[in-house]
Amino acid sequence: MKCPFCQHDDTQVLDTRVSEEGDSIRRRRRCTSCDKRFTTYERIELTMPVVVKKNGSRTDFDPKKLQGSLQLALRKRPVSAEAVDAAIHRIEQKLLSSGAREVVSGQIGELVMRELQRLDKIAYIRFASVYKSFEDVAEFQDAIAEIGKPSGK
Repeated sequence: MKCPFCQHDDTQVLDTRVSEEGDSIRRRRRCTSCDKRFTTYERIELTMPVVVKKNGSRTDFDPKKLQGSLQLALRKRPVSAEAVDAAIHRIEQKLLSSGAREVVSGQIGELVMRELQRLDKIAYIRFASVYKSFEDVAEFQDAIAEIGKPSGK
């Protein structure tokens, strides 16, 4: 581990502790060259699947794009930032737990629609109208009727 102060390559670990959540390790280190101390954290790094777009191109998963889509659909709606963050987290967890190396962008769109349906019906309709490219009023009516149905049927 390089020293952040003098860039020397040799550092000594003085103390190692597991975080309270158990998801990271904290290490206190000392540089053998400049004798300064610093802390490092080790965390598990999971890689998100690559997104395959409609045109066949591939791009890295970007949680900021996901957040932007949700925020656009939820604009001026009474949904807390914590609820949006939780929805993003659930979508990311579903993608990670799938174990897939690639995911079609349509699958992400479907996950977003499910989360929006849970969070806010109006935002769901907004997103669905763009995502599904509604052509006429009948498609809006079908989407509205769909969210009006009791869940589980």
